[in-house]
Amino acid sequence: MIQVASSLRAQPGAGVTAALARQLVEEAEALVHEHIRRRETRGHAVAYMRGLLEDVERKNSWQLAEQAGHRDPYAFQHLLGRAVWDTDGLRDALLGYVGEQMGRHGGVLVVDETGFLKKGDKSAGVARQYSGTAGRIENCQIGVFLAYAKGGRAVLMDRSLYIPKEWMDDPERCAQADIPDDIGFRTKPQLGQAMLVHAFEAGFAPDWVVADEVYGRDGSLRRFLEQRDQAYVLAVATNTYVWKGFRQYRADHMLDMLPPDAWQLLSAGSGSKGPRVYEWSSVEVNALQEGGQRSLLFRRPVGSTDKKEIAYYLVYSPRPVALEQVVQAAGSRWTIESCFEAAKGEVGLDQYEVRSYVGWYRHITFAMLAHALLVIGTARANGVESAAPASGGDTKKGQRHRRPSMVAFRKSRGLLSR
Repeated sequence: MIQVASSLRAQPGAGVTAALARQLVEEAEALVHEHIRRRETRGHAVAYMRGLLEDVERKNSWQLAEQAGHRDPYAFQHLLGRAVWDTDGLRDALLGYVGEQMGRHGGVLVVDETGFLKKGDKSAGVARQYSGTAGRIENCQIGVFLAYAKGGRAVLMDRSLYIPKEWMDDPERCAQADIPDDIGFRTKPQLGQAMLVHAFEAGFAPDWVVADEVYGRDGSLRRFLEQRDQAYVLAVATNTYVWKGFRQYRADHMLDMLPPDAWQLLSAGSGSKGPRVYEWSSVEVNALQEGGQRSLLFRRPVGSTDKKEIAYYLVYSPRPVALEQVVQAAGSRWTIESCFEAAKGEVGLDQYEVRSYVGWYRHITFAMLAHALLVIGTARANGVESAAPASGGDTKKGQRHRRPSMVAFRKSRGLLSR
């Protein structure tokens, strides 16, 4: 019997059964079916996914192999490092699955990063660098992720391993970690933008894109989104410059333009300790696109007058939008933190023991898929219907997305939810 991970079991009144757990594994099989052609490798991939979905103390190749009844971890190590199969194809299948289950229109796309603490200097991209996970500079890898949040659910959909420039300047070191020699150095905002482009091309049309200061201070990313008329809320530093009329101002100097009664008490959404209530205000600034609305958003703790406690955001919308909606979008950035916590705690996102570039991508993709299955499976157990109708009704008028053959595979197994 499959002992499904505690995040699924713990849902009150979820009615989670072993049958649902088996169904999740079968859905994982459907997702890997097209992208791993060799039957033996496909079987190992399904067994690996099964282990990530089950209660295993530490989800590395050794313990997952033991859970699967293997004498050694060779099959799983081969799956992650040397077997020939389409890793990005499986990522695309994950995007398709999320789009089918949650819908592609509306919601929020969140870009953020998380650190993976490491020992030694052999793991691809490892370096002494700041990790928000640890809250300090540590020896770690940094993964940039894209999450999709909608209707109270949030899942990780895409990933990129950040390779520091010191690595890219050392071809021999890159070769030892199997880092392709044609990827070139890319900043974290560039990695985030590439994942956003991929999601847009896959048919996702979010209400908002949100990200923290690392991404918000990148002018190229902001211009890219505005040129697409894509609404965003991006955190920025206090010394960010904006234009208002024919003058340029620092973000923190714009505070002087606010009247004393400009602040509103609003909730940015629910947190682990209840509603996240702050005081908010905004001032309109120049937009790049004609007709678009760009503003500088301010957030401060309730009752505070200390400028050091104020957070700043640049906001863009192709049409006027209420402050309450902007605040809700700003607050949705925290959903990706919940994704990281759940994916690390439940499906072993950070418990890999691979050093190679391809090994990182493969384990992370499997873990993202397992997390998405748990989130969507829990919602299904709680009676939440799939958002995307069979006819593809969440597509824009005049467009039709071809239903992936994975859906036909699942239908043949009787796995499609009603």
